[in-house]
Amino acid sequence: MTTSGTIRILLADDQEAVRAGFRLVLDAQPDMRVIAEAADGVTALHAARRLRPDVLLADIRMPGLDGLELTRRLAGPGADPPVRVVVVTTFDLDAYVHAALRGGASGFLLKRSGPTLLVEAVRAAMSGDALISPQITARMLHRLVPPVDRDGNPPVEPLTPREEEVAVLVAGGLSNVDIGEELFISPATVKSHVANLQRKLVVRNRVGIAAWAWQSGLAQSDQI
Repeated sequence: MTTSGTIRILLADDQEAVRAGFRLVLDAQPDMRVIAEAADGVTALHAARRLRPDVLLADIRMPGLDGLELTRRLAGPGADPPVRVVVVTTFDLDAYVHAALRGGASGFLLKRSGPTLLVEAVRAAMSGDALISPQITARMLHRLVPPVDRDGNPPVEPLTPREEEVAVLVAGGLSNVDIGEELFISPATVKSHVANLQRKLVVRNRVGIAAWAWQSGLAQSDQI
């Protein structure tokens, strides 16, 4: 990060249109600036070592060096100093998620997640957190979180029927826009419901909502 507080970003993707779209979104943020682009993994590796970006956004399938190996070299054990790498890909495969996180990635995002999550992923990486696409998080939570009695972990305030509907859809990995379309309400209204859920469930983010929904039994696989 520069002394002015600007987050310096390197883009690595073999599709020029994808890089242009990401640049448009990120350069529009007052605290972010794309400093360079790379169309293949080898170029990205050299650029990252030369420019030392605050965050590298890397595709997985690139010529020369794939994004997983790029992540391992720049963010994995032995990287000194490590680079914050957020993997951004089309491919929703558990093997890729696990390999990226084992390699030191600071996030794993699907390209279809949209501009809001792209910006959030960069900020999460800068703060030391790791943002994973809600769709992937929901799937992993469904597999890993054992169900318990809902009465054993009640909200601090009762949820409204609409809030329960929103919680189930969050657990399914839907974005605010997707939830709004499903329930015929605006994204702003969905955002308000999500904020109320975080307060009532005493959780910090959507992952916490999803975990509670699966663990409490509110979310069922046949509902998602």
